[in-house]
Amino acid sequence: MSYTVAGNELETDAEGYLIEADLSEEVVNVIAAAEGIELTPRHWEVINYMRAQFRDEGHTPNFRNMLKGVNEFWPEAESKDLYDLFPVGPAKQAAKVAGLPQPKGKGGY
Repeated sequence: MSYTVAGNELETDAEGYLIEADLSEEVVNVIAAAEGIELTPRHWEVINYMRAQFRDEGHTPNFRNMLKGVNEFWPEAESKDLYDLFPVGPAKQAAKVAGLPQPKGKGGY
């Protein structure tokens, strides 16, 4: 599987995650469409948070830490809110839509 963005073919793993991160807006639009997600401003807030975590930490957070981080800019957010945005699984699907490689962690605290 791969995504074609602006005439460039981007390589993915077997589950559709980019092998190399791509932080362009076009990538988000292409992957979100492939995932059946219609992007809203809330999606973009979470995507930008995931990208910042990836840049700063070298990886994306597990779901528990993601919810804590999201609560910093969306204090009333609960697990259900994130599942409404990314129904396949917020931590993994948000990373995929953000154009980031597949999270490798098994969870934890």
